Amino acid sequence: QVQLVESGGGSVQAGGSLRLSCAASGPTSSRRCMAWFRQVPGKEREALAHLLRASGETRYRASVKGRFTISQDNAKDTVYLQMNSLTPEDSAMYYCAADSSSAQCHLGSQHLTYWGQGTQVTVSS
Repeated sequence: QVQLVESGGGSVQAGGSLRLSCAASGPTSSRRCMAWFRQVPGKEREALAHLLRASGETRYRASVKGRFTISQDNAKDTVYLQMNSLTPEDSAMYYCAADSSSAQCHLGSQHLTYWGQGTQVTVSS
């Protein structure tokens, strides 16, 4: 069974940076696609970035492209989301997700199989 544990959230001022971590366990075949999402209460969940672990191919939501970077450290079985130039609009609960299917690795997919518990990011102006 796949388990995902996010960390690294917190409070930061506008213009600052945070790096979120997603420590993963379980079969790697169940984690071919890794992704980061965020959600604000009362709003739809947004897909931010996807990573195909085998190829390293990445995809980003337009609003975060150039500011956020998804990456992986296979030795640590961890996926990261480096977030720079943060604005108050980036405040949200951030979730890590995984799926065995590479077909789920696109910004339109909301139905990845495995999810972490989330980590809160708050950006103040």
